[in-house]
Amino acid sequence: MSTPPYKVLILCTGNSARSIIGEFLLRQKGAGRFETFSAGARPSGTVNPLALWVLQEKYGIDASAARSKSWDEFKGVNFDFIITVCDNAREACPVWPGQPVLAHWGSPDPAAAEGTEAERKWAFVQVASQIARRVELLCALPDRELQAIALERIAQMTPYTK
Repeated sequence: MSTPPYKVLILCTGNSARSIIGEFLLRQKGAGRFETFSAGARPSGTVNPLALWVLQEKYGIDASAARSKSWDEFKGVNFDFIITVCDNAREACPVWPGQPVLAHWGSPDPAAAEGTEAERKWAFVQVASQIARRVELLCALPDRELQAIALERIAQMTPYTK
């Protein structure tokens, strides 16, 4: 594992809501320590306006530069961490070079929420809150613990030979 900034890729199917929220929350909270990107297996091509709304309204983050993109854009990039935020992306996740630490932060898809505008916004607030708590926990880990997690992961993947 490299030293900070650690490269992190947050994946979802459409890269329109959860992965965008995760990217911008970690980018803000982990500034200088994490270099953060997001992508999707089958990107929608647009960022959900309510993802932009919740980031601005609840976290003071301007994510107007966010864009929905394919994980193919990052092929060959060595990431330290790959985080999936939906079950579909977890199941379809390709093999990434460099043996990154893989984590799954599953959350319901707020873009699938139905109801009034207030009810849909509430779904985004709930999911953003879940992701924000996970980002806080990740950022609270000292570098030595992040590196120990990576070394343990690599040790589990590498067969011992004499």
